[in-house]
Order: sequence, then structure tokens, then C-alpha cells
Amino acid sequence: MTFPPETPLKVSPRHHFGQELRRLRNAAQMSQKQLARLIPLATSQLSMIETGARPASPEVAAKLDEALGTGTTLVDLLETLDRAASQVPRWFRPWVEFEQEATELHVWELAVMPGLLQTEGYARALIGRDFKVKREHIDELVDARMERQEILRRDEPPMLWIVVDEAVLQRPIGSPEVMSAQLKHLLDVGDQPNISLQVLPFTAHSVAGLLGAFAVAELPAGAPPVAYVESQPAGNRITERTSDVRALAFRHSVIRSDALSRRESLNMIKERINLWT
Repeated sequence: MTFPPETPLKVSPRHHFGQELRRLRNAAQMSQKQLARLIPLATSQLSMIETGARPASPEVAAKLDEALGTGTTLVDLLETLDRAASQVPRWFRPWVEFEQEATELHVWELAVMPGLLQTEGYARALIGRDFKVKREHIDELVDARMERQEILRRDEPPMLWIVVDEAVLQRPIGSPEVMSAQLKHLLDVGDQPNISLQVLPFTAHSVAGLLGAFAVAELPAGAPPVAYVESQPAGNRITERTSDVRALAFRHSVIRSDALSRRESLNMIKERINLWT
């Protein structure tokens, strides 16, 4: 069974896949425990895939099809959902879904503006200078980054706790006009009640965040939090390990405690706008 590329994503791809898996399992009159034993997979992991709390890999989708006798139904669905999100790198797609579902996001950035707060001009200048990005893919990558920001315009947006290093305000990305527009955008979003924007000044002498940027997503319905970690030598990654997530959440709290207050941070941003005009 195949699915057309235009399959509408009324829910996140993980939830879409999980709903279809549950339907097929029920049609086969099989319990989660019975199906998990055939894969093999922990029943708790299968449950999280069905609820959309965790994504299924292509390998797991193939084993599910085999166990349920559904041909390539789930494999085809997974490929279709991947194509629908093709502007986002495959490894990063789970994090985009976590962003969409998060009730709170705790973000630390020490080098560039966080993607959720970037203007289109800033994103284009940043992506366009990435040697790994082909010129013909720049537009779709910029569009995908702008689409991520739709979560901030929902009726019930997530709470954002964002801290940026002072260097982010001073590092030139694109033209002075791009930087000026970007900082003015920060002033606009920084006044929103669901966004706590703080700047970590050089004078704080803080070293807690020097190892790299990261974000922690708090998820609804008792789902465990997850984290996204940027690491230049080892590559970016998404982690669900409780010890990793707790350590990053604690580190974010330490960084926030050293940062300027929200009002002081907005005042610094206003001063830095003069640098770019």
C-alpha cells in the first residue's frame, strides 16, 4: 500500500505514524505486548511509538510490517512523511516535531541567533554561507526555518526561556541592515509574555555554556523531556537520556542566573542596534 506525497499532515508525522500503527495492530487483533515480542521491542517503546512520543526508524517500520502482515504499508507511510518534511535534514526532523509539541523550550546559544528567533534575512545570510548547503537548496531551507516559527503564533504558544551570549549581538551575519533588522525583531519578540529573552554579558565571566549550544524541550501529558545538543567535533544530536537532559536543564539554569534580567537584556539589544545602523 502506498500513500500519495500530498498526504495532509493534520498532526505531527510521529503521531500520524503512531495512529496508523495502532489501527493496523487493532485490525490484526494483537496486543502491544504480543506485537512487541515479535519485533522484538520493549512494550514501553512500542507504546511510545503508538502515542507519537517517539519516532519509528525505517528498520522498526519494516519489522512492524512483517509482524502485522501489512506488506510495506508502514514503510511506505514513513517514507511519505519523510518526504513531506524533506526541507529539514532527516536527523533534525524529530527535534522539529518536539519543538511543535513542547510546552516549554529552554534554549542556550553562544554563537548565532536561535533559529526560532531568526529573521528571514538573517537565516538566509547564515544558511547561504554554509559550505555544506547547495545553492539550489537555500530557499527551501530558509522556508523550513521560518515555518518552525509558526509555533510562536499559535493561540497557545510554548513558553520560551532563551539566553544568548553577548557575542551573538555583535557577530556580523550578513549586512549591517540584516543585523539591524534582526536585533529590532528581538526587541519585538522580547516583549511577548511567553518569551523570556536574556543576554549573557561578557562581564559575567561565565563558562557554563562554552562547550556549545543546546535546547531542552518540556513535553505535554507527562512525556519525558528531550534535548538537542550542538557539538562541532562530534556532530549535533538529540538525546532522550534522563541524565543528559537533567544535566543540560541544570546548566541552562546556571547560565540564566549569570545573565542580565529581561529588561536589562532588551536595553543592551537597543544599544547594539546602534552598532549596526
